[in-house]
Amino acid sequence: MISPLEIQEKEFSRGLKGFKEDEVNEFLDRITLDLEHLLEENRQLKAEKQQMEEELKKYQSSEGAVLQTLETAKALMGDLSASAEKRAQILLKNAEMEAQRMQREAKENIDRMQEENAALRNRFTSFQKRYKQLLQEELHRFDNAAADLFPELEVSDLSDLPDAAPKKKRASRSGKPNIDPDDRKKTMVHIK
Repeated sequence: MISPLEIQEKEFSRGLKGFKEDEVNEFLDRITLDLEHLLEENRQLKAEKQQMEEELKKYQSSEGAVLQTLETAKALMGDLSASAEKRAQILLKNAEMEAQRMQREAKENIDRMQEENAALRNRFTSFQKRYKQLLQEELHRFDNAAADLFPELEVSDLSDLPDAAPKKKRASRSGKPNIDPDDRKKTMVHIK
């Protein structure tokens, strides 16, 4: 490639009908200036090109890192998703087991309460029978005691007493007070 200096130093031989030297020199000066501008612009463009190539290499290496990071992120997301799914399954299984345990305990409590209820019913029935028996024994004793306490009535059982007895307490012909049958029943209740 021809340089601006070579253009400036170029000497042409003279001919018979040659060009005007001043015009040729002036034209060569303009060509020299333009060539210098073009060469400077070319150097700048080469420098920019070099810088852009370096940046491109840097971006290409960054692109690889970004792609690798994206792949790693995808793998991590897959792992997180699988882990979350497993955790959800474990939580669900635990909840089901807890619900089954609670149901089992509730059934056991119901069974135990039913057994306790049956035992209480049996105890109540037994108590009721014993209490009735005790009352019957006491009533029998009372009837025997009434016959001993009131021999003048000649009554073996107080239920045999007449209901039509006079309500007022009066002295009997023997000088003993008459006892109202209702009072006698009240007295028996108080004795019990």
